[in-house]
Order: sequence, then C-alpha cells, then structure tokens
Amino acid sequence: MAIERERSSLSGLTEPEAMEFHSLFVRSFLIFTFIAIIAHVLVWFWRPWLPGPKGYALLDGVTNAAHAALSLLG
Repeated sequence: MAIERERSSLSGLTEPEAMEFHSLFVRSFLIFTFIAIIAHVLVWFWRPWLPGPKGYALLDGVTNAAHAALSLLG
C-alpha cells in the first residue's frame, strides 16, 4: 500500500521539503551570482566594453592593418 503524504501546495512538496528546496535554490543562486560578478570584473580588466577617450583600443590594430593592406593595393 502506498503511504499518502500530506500535500499542502501545488508543487506537491511538504513544508519541510519546500523550505529545503528554497534554501538550496537561494544558495545556488548566490554562488552563481558571485561567480558571474567575478567573471564580469575579470573580463572588464581584460577588455573593457565601454570605450575610452580615444575609442576602442582594439580598433587601432584593425585600422593600421587596413591602411597597410590598402597601401599594398595602390
């Protein structure tokens, strides 16, 4: 015979099960958020996504390469 558990919510979880799931969910969310913040800071140090006063530094190399390629053609 199956033992009937008291189901007090739409999820089918009892109050202690729901509290345990909630604590695990909140802990996982905080760990994920902490890792995401660290990752964003590291990427910002590596390559900032807001341009400085001279614009994006990455485009300097592209501009120089384009000028060199055009000078070879003409």
